[in-house]
Amino acid sequence: VQLQASGGGLVQPGGSLRLSCAASRSIFSFNAMGWYRQGPKKQRELVAAITSGGSRNYADSVKGRFTISRVIAKNTVYLQMDSLNPEDTAVYYCNARTSSNYGEAVDYWGQGTQVTVSS
Repeated sequence: VQLQASGGGLVQPGGSLRLSCAASRSIFSFNAMGWYRQGPKKQRELVAAITSGGSRNYADSVKGRFTISRVIAKNTVYLQMDSLNPEDTAVYYCNARTSSNYGEAVDYWGQGTQVTVSS
């Protein structure tokens, strides 16, 4: 499985960015897909996720500002980020989760994309 992330960059506070994550196979083959981030000297944290059934969940810090969506025909998941602030600065990673034959979670990761919010 390959996950190709794109869309990061430098943006001013209050600005917007949209991240994309293209999977090499149908996104329905995953239990969920999502975005994690890791800021400087911080642990990786879940930002947003969407299940195969379409349920979404968000970190409290991004609720109302970020939106996760998908285009099934393109095997792509998006993260629309609005009202960005410097605390959103991090490397963002795309994630896809499925289950092994034994019921264990199996995670796939895309390469990180840097998001920097600064004036």
